[in-house]
Amino acid sequence: MAYLQDSTYGKDNVNFLKVKKDKYNPQKQEVLEATVRVLLTGNFDVSYTKADNSPVVPTDTVKNTILVEARKTDVWPIERFAAHLAEHFVNKYSHVSGCNVLITQHKWTKYEVNGKLHDHSFKKDGEDVKITELNYKQNGDFSLSSTLKDLTVLKSTGSGFVDFHQCDYTTLKPTSDRILSTDIDCTWKFDQKKIGSIKNIYKLADQGVFDKTALNVLKVTLDRFALENSASVQATMYNMCSDILDISPYVENVSYSLPNKHYILFDLSWKGLDNDNVLFYPSPNPNGLIKCTVGRVPKAKL
Repeated sequence: MAYLQDSTYGKDNVNFLKVKKDKYNPQKQEVLEATVRVLLTGNFDVSYTKADNSPVVPTDTVKNTILVEARKTDVWPIERFAAHLAEHFVNKYSHVSGCNVLITQHKWTKYEVNGKLHDHSFKKDGEDVKITELNYKQNGDFSLSSTLKDLTVLKSTGSGFVDFHQCDYTTLKPTSDRILSTDIDCTWKFDQKKIGSIKNIYKLADQGVFDKTALNVLKVTLDRFALENSASVQATMYNMCSDILDISPYVENVSYSLPNKHYILFDLSWKGLDNDNVLFYPSPNPNGLIKCTVGRVPKAKL
């Protein structure tokens, strides 16, 4: 005997770019390009087990809803739009008990022309993206997190790796001076208790909490990476997490997943040349992968 254990469905890779015009100067504009995924859960079992499509909200309808609501409502910041979409689907369809919204914001930044930022011209400034994921249930429970992903960083000194465990399988040599490079993948989970209800997401968006938190994460990541004499990826990522928690009161925990992108020193001694950490070759595979999640120490009960 077989039974349906779990199911969800929806629409993925729904893309749009929205323009926001300054109400005092319509030529002064901002843009937001996003890729959206919406997945629904609820009373859809018969569509799987009985070939009965009567409860199915077509995925094309889900796509249309995302685009129509993107036109009708504010999509800045993407945490706000995620909350709006989740509430819309759960409230509109009584048999939808939950909604998962994943929004990826692609990076466009204004650039300078004649010494100042142009009002409506943008450049694709790097491959890093911001991602927000919201899980929302009919009973009001939700979880909200955001992510900085695919920001590639490198520093040519200020990193080492020594005093590690060694055994008969170890060939790695200790070094106090190495290249450190990684692709930043940082997720910060918001504290549902501090936010309260999903309705408060809109208020916090108006107050700039989500934008400020994202800027804090970026600044901490770049500052810590540059300024710390890194003993290891593990030590540096833990310090990044701690710094973010210190300055972001609505964040419950912070996670990093960092590949160690290796650069290997060329041995040129066969040519009679020294190589004092100036010429390396990239060795992308295999790579180290280091992860951690850092949360707040629970307050002691009095």
